[in-house]
Amino acid sequence: MGPMEYRFGDCVLDDAGHALTRDGRPVQVEPMVFDLLRLLLRHPGELVSRDRMIDEVWKGRIVSDSAITACVASARRAVGDDGKAQTVIRTVARRGLQMVAEVETDALSGAAAPVTVDASAPPEAHLAPPRLRFAKNAAGRALAYAITGEGPHVLHIGPAMATDVEAEWHCPPQRALIDALSSRTALLRYDQLGSGRSDRSVASFDFEDHADDLRAVADAAGWDRFALFSESGGVHTALRFAARHPDRVSRLAIIGGYVNGRSRRLKDGPRDAIRAMVEEGWRTDAGGFLTAFLLAYMPEGPLDAVRDVAKLMKSALPPENVLGIRDAINEVSNADILPAIQCPTLILHARDDGVHPLSEAQALTAGIARAELLVLETANHIPLPSNAAYPVFVAALQNFLAS
Repeated sequence: MGPMEYRFGDCVLDDAGHALTRDGRPVQVEPMVFDLLRLLLRHPGELVSRDRMIDEVWKGRIVSDSAITACVASARRAVGDDGKAQTVIRTVARRGLQMVAEVETDALSGAAAPVTVDASAPPEAHLAPPRLRFAKNAAGRALAYAITGEGPHVLHIGPAMATDVEAEWHCPPQRALIDALSSRTALLRYDQLGSGRSDRSVASFDFEDHADDLRAVADAAGWDRFALFSESGGVHTALRFAARHPDRVSRLAIIGGYVNGRSRRLKDGPRDAIRAMVEEGWRTDAGGFLTAFLLAYMPEGPLDAVRDVAKLMKSALPPENVLGIRDAINEVSNADILPAIQCPTLILHARDDGVHPLSEAQALTAGIARAELLVLETANHIPLPSNAAYPVFVAALQNFLAS
């Protein structure tokens, strides 16, 4: 079957352009959700079994019932349906799914059919990657950043020095989050000094300096007040900026954060085995050590997504910077900073995080006056698409940051 356009209810799914619109507006969906909708639309009225879904959507990989349930729920939300009404997607108990909406189709000419771009649509709906911009810090060093979407301003701080704002656009698990947040906000992502498209030479790894660099990026973008969203090691920069510039931070979201680094928490504990995997992963060409390092953080996978992130990290962060930033995050302490943070704060954390335990998130929440904690039912330090906790994670971020 060639590329098709499917019209059902107030939705249109464009097979060639890999786009979904509802009531004329772009709807951002994860790749798995798009593939599930396309499968059902190709067989309207037919029963699509669970085995067939796994074969065609998950390519035969082992997948949990909870991951399938989460994918179905996301598909229903995308098309304006829900599990109670089931006016578009019907569940047939213990058998599978059925597309019950009336479907009209048109064949599209050629697999490379052009995509019509609505000028009023947010930039993430376009196929072209965002254009890079550059700020300069106090020392005159270049800091790369990009902005996608429209709405409330949100500045994203990724895992410490492991970002590449250009390559992330082409990395499926990273792109899914970019699209989800850009659908409701103006999202600014930047590469910290030493990584990605920013100046990669760095003499020291000081989170106070990183907070100064963040301010330089926000100033270059013309953003006076904005929300901060930080991941894992990026939390140390976010906390320092929020404490030093309370007038500029409207709200703060944290995923995978912690008060004290590993070495401070485990002064008499075992050697940092993950550090050895990091060192070996960047020293050798083989990807096994780096994938193993990330699987310690994301044991639930999926493996393809973990490999995508591992490949991105290795290209984003030069070997000479890897161990320096690893040592800095191991030795960091944020305890004295927390009382100075005044903005509403949402802390998200995996219940079974094996690297930075839930107790660290609880300590963060207790130390910040206006903080709330949302516990995610996963072992992944950062939820990935197809993980059962991912829809909860994304929805919570969207609702909090777009307020």
